Amino acid sequence: MSEEILINVTPQETRVAVMQMGVVQDLYIERTGQRGIVSNIYLGKVKRVLPGMQSAFIDIGLERSAFLHVADIWSSPGQPLQPIEKMLFEGQTLLVQVIKEPIGSKGARLSTQVSMAGRLLVFLPQEKHIGVSQRIESDAQREALRQQLAAALPANYGGGYIIRTLAEAAVEPNFAADIAYLDKLWRNVQAAAQTASAPALLYQELNISLRVLRDFVTEETARMLVDSRTTHQKMAEFAEAYHPSALAKLEHYLGERPLFDLYNVEEEIERALSKRVDLKSGGYLIIDQTEALTTVDVNTGGFVGVRNFDDTIFKTNLEATQVIARQLRLRNLGGIIICDFIDMDNQEHREAVLAEFKKALARDHTRITVNGFSALGLVEMTRKRTRESLAHVLCEPCPTCNGRGEVKTAQTVCYQILREILREARQFTAREYRILAAQQVIDLFLDEESQSLALLSDFIGKPISLQVETLYTQEQYDVILM
Repeated sequence: MSEEILINVTPQETRVAVMQMGVVQDLYIERTGQRGIVSNIYLGKVKRVLPGMQSAFIDIGLERSAFLHVADIWSSPGQPLQPIEKMLFEGQTLLVQVIKEPIGSKGARLSTQVSMAGRLLVFLPQEKHIGVSQRIESDAQREALRQQLAAALPANYGGGYIIRTLAEAAVEPNFAADIAYLDKLWRNVQAAAQTASAPALLYQELNISLRVLRDFVTEETARMLVDSRTTHQKMAEFAEAYHPSALAKLEHYLGERPLFDLYNVEEEIERALSKRVDLKSGGYLIIDQTEALTTVDVNTGGFVGVRNFDDTIFKTNLEATQVIARQLRLRNLGGIIICDFIDMDNQEHREAVLAEFKKALARDHTRITVNGFSALGLVEMTRKRTRESLAHVLCEPCPTCNGRGEVKTAQTVCYQILREILREARQFTAREYRILAAQQVIDLFLDEESQSLALLSDFIGKPISLQVETLYTQEQYDVILM
């Protein structure tokens, strides 16, 4: 299935949309001031070693210290893993690589095993073996690729390599170019480490526009449209030196209409921020993202089918598998995900839905594990979380409800204010009590709750006045003692 890659560039951010059959399948956003740091290599300094957690906090020059677990410390094959307090000490300098972005209040996660990605190969300087991506399933092809790589390696090469999935689709993998490119990168890192003082950045991952050429372009890619002349030139130079076959697919978009508007990507981004996702059949999904997990609820909605109820449920669930898989990629949802498909009594239907779901998830570049239907009819899965979700990148918690998704009713706030005035009256002596609140709350005090206010005023023996604060949200108020 042919695909198009759209690259929209502004001074503030670069956005990439991968399209298939006119539909957005993947979306990536990189902001100039907030570039991702996964794969960056740093010379860090150990700040604290925590034997109880078998982990350490490493200063790599970011706002928050990064986290290194003992399981992510590289050791020679066959060498037993030692406690972290025997391997690290405070003030020690350490070569580390970021394997997970800072997410929420958590700092970046690190590893001391360095890996550097090329287009067809991943270079592992500390290893010696040649591996092949697990996504390449054919044993014959795996062995053929190993032999091709072995033939391209120099006689005295150092380090190990993993053959990436992209090599499977390449007509004739040019491993020699990757080997030379990665060897040069690693030499630069080693040279920088000799002169830098910790904390220091030694290697920065390519920006998103160049990663498109390295990681996304395949034989299925029909063309790449870039709406920035400068970015187009940089991509063309990179492609000419490193990926010549991609050069013919690269186009500079000169149309007057914004690129993402032309392909309806802007609308798709807005839909990806909504809780509800409509299905073509008339059913819909409700997607709720929380701190701990994400839930996806499938509903038939207005879809009534043409045969029977079981058939309606089955068709809705089948359609939902494709949409859920796509929404997980678009929204970049990670961690634990619970999918609540509509209950199916037919075992064959359950197996067919699960098989279709796994098939739809197979094109995801992120590691995924899927369990079967639980006793409650839920499908539990995990999707590796390496960066913030789309909602966390583009949105922030609502200042009115503080992220709850709900606000107290005006009546609830009225009763809260009445209780506070009574509490204040018992502790302090004042001539008058003035209520500062939002318009909706004041209106309720003047209408339905006017009697409650009058009764309280009589009870405490003090007048109570009202004042509208237009900048207050419905939950905000102040009680002023005059």
